[in-house]
Amino acid sequence: MPAGTLYRGREGMWSWVAHRVTGVLIFFFLFVHVLDTALVRVSPEAYDDVVATYKTPIVALLEYGLVAAILFHALNGLRVIAVDFWSKGPRYQKQMLWTVVVIWIVLMVGALLPVLGHAYLELFGK
Repeated sequence: MPAGTLYRGREGMWSWVAHRVTGVLIFFFLFVHVLDTALVRVSPEAYDDVVATYKTPIVALLEYGLVAAILFHALNGLRVIAVDFWSKGPRYQKQMLWTVVVIWIVLMVGALLPVLGHAYLELFGK
């Protein structure tokens, strides 16, 4: 590592990067969502065409990624609040991050069937 840098490459830094990346991804989703919803006023047929593309297996994978981003961003945001407002937060920030990661993994496994079930049926049948 270069001398004088603040970057240490530890859990806190990766958490910081992941929080920013998931925030940007969620912002872009919301931007696209507002644009495609606005199509209703411009052309209901175009809106129907766009919504029809959302029912593909590829978009189901993107939805699963969106769920992953939202869940991590929300859970890590709660961890950041705890670090900032709990007097012992900085001392336990590493343990809280690993707790967030475990909870995130459990929730993502639980989201597999509800989010990707339609795509599975579309690709492989019943």
